[in-house]
Amino acid sequence: MEQDLPVEIAGLVPTPTGCGVFLSHGEKMITIFVDHGVAAAITMFMHGVKKPRPLTHDLIVSILAGLDITVTKVVINDLRDDTFYARLYLIQENELGRHVAEIDARPSDSIAIALQQRCPIYVAQKVWDASEDMTWALNQAQQNDDELDDEDQPEA
Repeated sequence: MEQDLPVEIAGLVPTPTGCGVFLSHGEKMITIFVDHGVAAAITMFMHGVKKPRPLTHDLIVSILAGLDITVTKVVINDLRDDTFYARLYLIQENELGRHVAEIDARPSDSIAIALQQRCPIYVAQKVWDASEDMTWALNQAQQNDDELDDEDQPEA
């Protein structure tokens, strides 16, 4: 049986159309591209930014909480035609019993919700194996940022 691999967000890199979210496990990184709105939400959740009004992901989690539903994990479970797919794993526990559900969701929304709920993010082994290692791209982006920071420093 294939295992799901736990991943962490190693970095976010802006692109002209959104943002690349770099997920790491060991020495390898894969990239999922997200739109600007979800990238902003992911960034806010990563940095614990308090928002004056609830955003869409806040609303989703509030609805889930109102129904006694907890997000237990996110699994990026498929890759087809260069598009990633994900599943949200939910548990509802109340006086009627315990119900478990898997919900199809965009990886971008799933990552945002996982960060907000502090639940783990996994990538299915088959998806990990089929994905290109993008470590070089994050390293290059970080190097470019360092060079820009050096240019902004006053000369001594």
